[in-house]
Amino acid sequence: MQSRQPLATAHALLSACYRSLATCCVAGLLLAAGCSRTPAPDDKTKTDADKPVPVATLVVQQASAAQTLEAVGQAEGQREVEVRARVGGILLQRAYNEGEPVRAGQTLFRIDPSPFENALARAEAQLAEADARLEQAEREAARATRLAEQNAIGRKEADDAASTLSLARAQRQSAQAAVRQARLDLSWTRVEAPVAGISGRARYSEGALIGANGGEALTVITQNDPIWVRFSLPDADYARLSRGGGVRALRKVEAVLADGSVHPAPGRLNFTASQVDARTASVTLRAEFANPGSTLLPGQFIRVRLTTGERNGVFLIPQAAMLQGDKGRFVYVLEAGGKARKQPVQTAGWDDKGNWVVTDGLKAGERVVLDNLLRIKPDSRLQPLPDGAAGKSAAGSTGAAPAAGAGSAAPAPTRATGN
Repeated sequence: MQSRQPLATAHALLSACYRSLATCCVAGLLLAAGCSRTPAPDDKTKTDADKPVPVATLVVQQASAAQTLEAVGQAEGQREVEVRARVGGILLQRAYNEGEPVRAGQTLFRIDPSPFENALARAEAQLAEADARLEQAEREAARATRLAEQNAIGRKEADDAASTLSLARAQRQSAQAAVRQARLDLSWTRVEAPVAGISGRARYSEGALIGANGGEALTVITQNDPIWVRFSLPDADYARLSRGGGVRALRKVEAVLADGSVHPAPGRLNFTASQVDARTASVTLRAEFANPGSTLLPGQFIRVRLTTGERNGVFLIPQAAMLQGDKGRFVYVLEAGGKARKQPVQTAGWDDKGNWVVTDGLKAGERVVLDNLLRIKPDSRLQPLPDGAAGKSAAGSTGAAPAAGAGSAAPAPTRATGN
């Protein structure tokens, strides 16, 4: 009886373990089943892909737009004169303020005049000596002439006296020329401005040894009013300009600065190259602008806008709404069912307010999507935004009527020449 009691105890323990294991398995299965159960769908659990994309739209209407060509050019002074010393010596003084306007004939530099004053004194002394020799030769020639008439001297002596007189006159002329040159050299110790304009930086300081003619320029004077802007047009754009009547038919020439502002003074073309540059396939032109306040500076990069005419029956689309694909430019149009349609368009550059000029692909009354373009693909569901001041502003800049759901459009970026 004692041997059976341990066996019964072990059997009871084993049975308890099996019951506990079964209970754990059942609980685990019930928990897994509860976790895998999907809740009933409702509006709060919808994904973002199922929601319509809020967009601003614009109802487009036919309008007119100026036909323009644009090119990047570089400003250059009408005159850029290098000021050089005509005589060498020690620079004593810079007599102007760098960067300020100077007038023609104004003294800019002074070179030590002492050596040239001495040279002038020697030349004047040689001139006085030549004058004395000429007076003596004239007296001798006159005496020889009278004696020859009286047959008191031979003809040779009279001819020799006449030759001596001619030599004395030539020596006097040479001495006079030396005096004039010495005076000129002395005057050149005052380096003057050859033209009026804006002075540049002085390249030598006081005490420097200045070379004559062959050295570096002392400074540069630039005439900035009027100023010239040199630029190039591709031969295709130049052909369009020529078909429109050429340079004389241009309606407007404008200079657009780096910040997008337009130079207040209108310009005109004053030079057109007579041939196409074979290296760049372009034609060089030059525009002239009044520049009284030196707003434009030489070396500055400026966009030149040429207005060649006007195009009617086009659609003006903000640049923010235009997209570029592998097959060309396109916009998204909001259809009646609230879905997006990818619409390829043909463009003809920009107008003067920064809008794309669309010549084909749109119809009057269609609603073009203005924003959230990265979230849209063909057949996406769209939700037009309510009316807003930003949408009216965007529509006003394009000449198109705002849609019932017009919203704000992104500002147009700074543009370059487009086709």
